[in-house]
Amino acid sequence: MQQRTVLVIEDDDAIRTGIVDTLSYAGYTPLEAADGDDGLRLAREAECDLILLDLVLPGPDGLEILKAVRTERPTLPVIILTALGSEDDRVQGLRLGADDYVVKPFSVKELLARVEAVLRRSPERPADVTVVKIPGGEADLARREVRFDGGAREELSEREAALLEYLAANAGRAISRDEILTRVWRLDPRGLATRTIDMHVARLREKLHDDPSEPSVILTVRGTGYMFAERRASG
Repeated sequence: MQQRTVLVIEDDDAIRTGIVDTLSYAGYTPLEAADGDDGLRLAREAECDLILLDLVLPGPDGLEILKAVRTERPTLPVIILTALGSEDDRVQGLRLGADDYVVKPFSVKELLARVEAVLRRSPERPADVTVVKIPGGEADLARREVRFDGGAREELSEREAALLEYLAANAGRAISRDEILTRVWRLDPRGLATRTIDMHVARLREKLHDDPSEPSVILTVRGTGYMFAERRASG
Protein backbone atom coordinates (compact mmCIF):
# COMPACT_ATOMS: atom_id res chain seq x y z
CA MET A 1 0.00 0.00 0.00
CA GLN A 2 1.27 3.45 -0.90
CA GLN A 3 2.32 5.53 2.10
CA ARG A 4 -0.19 8.27 2.83
CA THR A 5 0.89 11.89 3.28
CA VAL A 6 -0.78 14.06 5.91
CA LEU A 7 -0.39 17.84 6.06
CA VAL A 8 -0.44 19.20 9.64
CA ILE A 9 -1.30 22.91 9.96
CA GLU A 10 -0.88 23.83 13.64
CA ASP A 11 0.83 26.88 15.19
CA ASP A 12 1.52 25.35 18.63
CA ASP A 13 5.03 23.90 18.30
CA ALA A 14 4.57 21.21 20.96
CA ILE A 15 1.24 19.99 19.58
CA ARG A 16 2.48 20.07 15.98
CA THR A 17 5.64 18.15 16.85
CA GLY A 18 3.64 15.55 18.75
CA ILE A 19 1.26 15.05 15.83
CA VAL A 20 4.10 14.82 13.31
CA ASP A 21 5.96 12.27 15.45
CA THR A 22 2.76 10.25 15.93
CA LEU A 23 2.04 10.18 12.20
CA SER A 24 5.62 9.20 11.37
CA TYR A 25 5.57 6.36 13.90
CA ALA A 26 2.24 5.14 12.48
CA GLY A 27 3.70 4.95 8.96
CA TYR A 28 2.41 8.20 7.45
CA THR A 29 4.53 10.84 5.72
CA PRO A 30 3.87 14.13 7.53
CA LEU A 31 4.17 17.66 6.14
CA GLU A 32 3.89 20.60 8.50
CA ALA A 33 3.07 24.29 8.58
CA ALA A 34 3.27 26.56 11.64
CA ASP A 35 1.08 29.45 10.44
CA GLY A 36 -1.76 30.27 8.11
CA ASP A 37 0.37 31.59 5.26
CA ASP A 38 2.48 28.43 4.93
CA GLY A 39 -0.57 26.32 5.66
CA LEU A 40 -2.60 27.92 2.86
CA ARG A 41 0.27 27.57 0.40
CA LEU A 42 0.83 23.89 1.21
CA ALA A 43 -2.91 23.16 1.28
CA ARG A 44 -3.11 24.47 -2.27
CA GLU A 45 0.09 22.99 -3.66
CA ALA A 46 1.30 19.98 -1.66
CA GLU A 47 0.71 16.39 -2.74
CA CYS A 48 -1.11 15.04 0.30
CA ASP A 49 -3.95 12.68 1.15
CA LEU A 50 -5.42 14.49 4.16
CA ILE A 51 -5.09 17.77 6.09
CA LEU A 52 -5.14 18.14 9.88
CA LEU A 53 -6.13 21.78 10.29
CA ASP A 54 -6.06 23.94 13.41
CA LEU A 55 -8.71 26.67 13.31
CA VAL A 56 -6.85 29.39 15.24
CA LEU A 57 -3.74 30.39 13.30
CA PRO A 58 -1.63 33.52 12.73
CA GLY A 59 -2.30 34.84 9.24
CA PRO A 60 -5.18 33.22 7.38
CA ASP A 61 -7.16 31.20 9.93
CA GLY A 62 -8.29 27.61 9.58
CA LEU A 63 -11.72 28.47 8.21
CA GLU A 64 -10.17 30.60 5.46
CA ILE A 65 -7.87 27.72 4.55
CA LEU A 66 -10.78 25.28 4.59
CA LYS A 67 -12.78 27.52 2.22
CA ALA A 68 -9.84 27.66 -0.18
CA VAL A 69 -9.34 23.89 -0.06
CA ARG A 70 -13.00 23.18 -0.71
CA THR A 71 -12.96 25.55 -3.70
CA GLU A 72 -9.68 24.45 -5.23
CA ARG A 73 -9.30 20.83 -4.05
CA PRO A 74 -12.85 19.70 -3.25
CA THR A 75 -12.03 16.00 -2.85
CA LEU A 76 -9.15 16.48 -0.37
CA PRO A 77 -10.26 15.32 3.12
CA VAL A 78 -9.82 17.70 6.06
CA ILE A 79 -10.00 17.03 9.80
CA ILE A 80 -10.21 20.17 11.90
CA LEU A 81 -8.44 20.49 15.25
CA THR A 82 -10.52 22.53 17.65
CA ALA A 83 -10.35 23.60 21.29
CA LEU A 84 -12.79 22.24 23.84
CA GLY A 85 -15.89 24.43 23.93
CA SER A 86 -15.47 25.91 20.43
CA GLU A 87 -18.74 24.43 19.20
CA ASP A 88 -19.59 27.30 16.84
CA ASP A 89 -16.27 26.95 15.03
CA ARG A 90 -16.72 23.21 14.87
CA VAL A 91 -20.18 23.51 13.32
CA GLN A 92 -19.00 26.17 10.87
CA GLY A 93 -16.08 23.96 9.86
CA LEU A 94 -18.40 21.03 9.16
CA ARG A 95 -20.74 23.25 7.17
CA LEU A 96 -17.79 24.40 5.07
CA GLY A 97 -17.02 20.78 4.24
CA ALA A 98 -14.65 19.41 6.89
CA ASP A 99 -14.80 15.62 7.04
CA ASP A 100 -14.39 15.33 10.82
CA TYR A 101 -13.00 17.11 13.86
CA VAL A 102 -10.84 16.29 16.88
CA VAL A 103 -11.19 18.23 20.13
CA LYS A 104 -8.03 19.27 21.98
CA PRO A 105 -6.63 17.79 24.10
CA PHE A 106 -6.86 14.50 22.25
CA SER A 107 -5.11 11.16 22.63
CA VAL A 108 -2.77 9.66 20.06
CA LYS A 109 -5.15 6.72 19.62
CA GLU A 110 -8.13 8.98 18.95
CA LEU A 111 -6.22 11.08 16.41
CA LEU A 112 -5.00 8.05 14.47
CA ALA A 113 -8.46 6.47 14.59
CA ARG A 114 -9.99 9.62 13.09
CA VAL A 115 -7.34 9.82 10.38
CA GLU A 116 -7.78 6.15 9.49
CA ALA A 117 -11.58 6.44 9.45
CA VAL A 118 -11.62 9.43 7.11
CA LEU A 119 -9.10 7.85 4.74
CA ARG A 120 -11.03 4.58 4.83
CA ARG A 121 -14.28 6.35 3.89
CA SER A 122 -12.48 7.84 0.95
CA PRO A 123 -10.17 5.07 -0.28
CA GLU A 124 -9.55 6.86 -3.55
CA ARG A 125 -9.49 10.57 -4.08
CA PRO A 126 -10.14 10.76 -7.83
CA ALA A 127 -9.42 13.64 -10.15
CA ASP A 128 -12.27 15.98 -10.91
CA VAL A 129 -14.81 14.44 -13.27
CA THR A 130 -15.80 16.50 -16.31
CA VAL A 131 -17.57 13.97 -18.54
CA VAL A 132 -19.68 11.07 -17.27
CA LYS A 133 -20.58 8.26 -19.66
CA ILE A 134 -24.09 6.87 -19.32
CA PRO A 135 -26.04 4.35 -21.42
CA GLY A 136 -26.92 6.07 -24.68
CA GLY A 137 -25.05 9.28 -24.05
CA GLU A 138 -22.92 11.35 -21.71
CA ALA A 139 -23.21 14.10 -19.13
CA ASP A 140 -20.98 17.13 -19.70
CA LEU A 141 -20.58 18.57 -16.20
CA ALA A 142 -18.72 21.68 -17.33
CA ARG A 143 -21.66 22.62 -19.57
CA ARG A 144 -24.17 21.15 -17.10
CA GLU A 145 -26.01 19.19 -19.76
CA VAL A 146 -26.78 15.59 -20.71
CA ARG A 147 -26.42 14.69 -24.38
CA PHE A 148 -27.98 11.56 -25.86
CA ASP A 149 -26.94 9.75 -29.03
CA GLY A 150 -30.19 10.64 -30.81
CA GLY A 151 -29.61 14.35 -30.27
CA ALA A 152 -31.82 14.88 -27.21
CA ARG A 153 -30.44 17.08 -24.42
CA GLU A 154 -31.26 17.74 -20.79
CA GLU A 155 -30.03 20.67 -18.70
CA LEU A 156 -28.66 20.05 -15.20
CA SER A 157 -28.93 22.45 -12.31
CA GLU A 158 -25.72 23.37 -10.50
CA ARG A 159 -26.67 21.11 -7.59
CA GLU A 160 -27.61 18.20 -9.88
CA ALA A 161 -24.27 18.48 -11.68
CA ALA A 162 -22.39 18.57 -8.36
CA LEU A 163 -24.30 15.53 -7.10
CA LEU A 164 -23.65 13.58 -10.30
CA GLU A 165 -19.97 14.54 -10.20
CA TYR A 166 -19.56 13.28 -6.63
CA LEU A 167 -21.39 10.01 -7.27
CA ALA A 168 -19.49 9.36 -10.52
CA ALA A 169 -16.14 10.19 -8.93
CA ASN A 170 -16.88 7.50 -6.33
CA ALA A 171 -18.31 4.95 -8.79
CA GLY A 172 -18.87 1.53 -7.26
CA ARG A 173 -18.94 2.84 -3.67
CA ALA A 174 -22.15 3.22 -1.67
CA ILE A 175 -22.53 6.86 -0.62
CA SER A 176 -24.68 7.66 2.40
CA ARG A 177 -27.13 10.55 2.45
CA ASP A 178 -25.13 12.08 5.31
CA GLU A 179 -21.97 12.00 3.22
CA ILE A 180 -23.77 13.68 0.34
CA LEU A 181 -25.11 16.39 2.66
CA THR A 182 -21.61 16.97 4.01
CA ARG A 183 -19.61 16.78 0.77
CA VAL A 184 -22.04 18.19 -1.81
CA TRP A 185 -24.47 20.35 0.19
CA ARG A 186 -21.76 21.43 2.69
CA LEU A 187 -24.13 20.90 5.62
CA ASP A 188 -23.70 19.22 8.98
CA PRO A 189 -26.10 16.25 8.68
CA ARG A 190 -26.41 15.60 12.42
CA GLY A 191 -29.98 16.15 13.57
CA LEU A 192 -31.04 17.17 10.07
CA ALA A 193 -34.08 15.34 8.71
CA THR A 194 -34.55 16.02 5.01
CA ARG A 195 -35.57 14.24 1.81
CA THR A 196 -33.81 16.71 -0.45
CA ILE A 197 -31.19 14.11 -1.45
CA ASP A 198 -33.86 11.66 -2.57
CA MET A 199 -35.70 14.37 -4.52
CA HIS A 200 -32.51 15.45 -6.30
CA VAL A 201 -31.66 11.84 -7.15
CA ALA A 202 -35.17 11.34 -8.55
CA ARG A 203 -34.81 14.42 -10.79
CA LEU A 204 -31.32 13.39 -11.81
CA ARG A 205 -32.50 9.92 -12.79
CA GLU A 206 -35.24 11.49 -14.90
CA LYS A 207 -32.74 13.67 -16.76
CA LEU A 208 -30.35 10.73 -17.27
CA HIS A 209 -33.26 8.63 -18.59
CA ASP A 210 -32.49 6.18 -15.79
CA ASP A 211 -35.62 4.10 -15.13
CA PRO A 212 -36.46 4.64 -11.41
CA SER A 213 -38.11 1.21 -11.18
CA GLU A 214 -34.96 -0.50 -12.49
CA PRO A 215 -32.12 2.06 -12.37
CA SER A 216 -28.89 1.17 -14.14
CA VAL A 217 -26.91 4.37 -13.50
CA ILE A 218 -27.70 5.60 -9.99
CA LEU A 219 -28.50 2.60 -7.82
CA THR A 220 -30.31 2.71 -4.48
CA VAL A 221 -28.33 0.99 -1.71
CA ARG A 222 -30.89 -0.02 0.89
CA GLY A 223 -30.09 1.27 4.36
CA THR A 224 -27.22 3.43 3.08
CA GLY A 225 -27.92 5.75 0.18
CA TYR A 226 -26.88 5.67 -3.47
CA MET A 227 -24.14 4.34 -5.74
CA PHE A 228 -23.09 5.27 -9.26
CA ALA A 229 -23.00 2.00 -11.18
CA GLU A 230 -20.63 2.86 -13.98
CA ARG A 231 -17.06 4.04 -14.01
CA ARG A 232 -16.43 7.49 -15.39
CA ALA A 233 -14.91 7.40 -18.84
CA SER A 234 -12.96 10.62 -18.77
CA GLY A 235 -12.06 13.40 -16.42
